[in-house]
Amino acid sequence: MERRHDGYRWGGARALVALHERELRRFVEVWRAAAADGVRLPASDDPDCASLEALLSHVLRAARGYLLWCCRVLGLPDPGVDAVPDDVAGRLDAYVEHVLERWDGPLKDVDGKTGELEVFPAPWGPAYCVDAMLEHAVMHPLRHTNQLLRARGTPDAV
Repeated sequence: MERRHDGYRWGGARALVALHERELRRFVEVWRAAAADGVRLPASDDPDCASLEALLSHVLRAARGYLLWCCRVLGLPDPGVDAVPDDVAGRLDAYVEHVLERWDGPLKDVDGKTGELEVFPAPWGPAYCVDAMLEHAVMHPLRHTNQLLRARGTPDAV
C-alpha cells in the first residue's frame, strides 16, 4: 500500500520520501524472491553482505538511520522508528510498514532552502545536506536490489 505523501512544504522532500518508499518496497520484493530461490551472496568481508538475512537487516537499519539523522540535524522530534528486530525476516511486512509510516510525516514542514543548503556530518564522515541524504536513502535499497538481481542472475541487473 503506497502512501500519497501529501502536505509537504518542500516538493523535493515529498518526492524523495515517495521514491524511498518505492525502492524499499522493491528491495523487499526482490529479497523475498532471492530467499525463496535459495540465493547465496558472493563471499565478502563486509558483514552486512554475509547472508541474505544480514543484507535485509542492513538495508532496514539504514532506512531507519537516514530518517533519524535527518530529524536530528534539523532539530525535529524523534520519528519513533523502532530498531530492526533480530528476527526481522519473520516480521518483515509489519516492520517495513512501520518504517514507511514513520518516514511519511517528519519532513513535511522542512523548506527547500534548509534541506538543500545546510550541511551536516554523516555518521560515516562526509558532510551531507538533507536533500543529499534523502537521495542516498533512495539509492541505498536500489543498489542492494541490483546486488540481489545480480546474485540471482537476472538479465536486467547492471
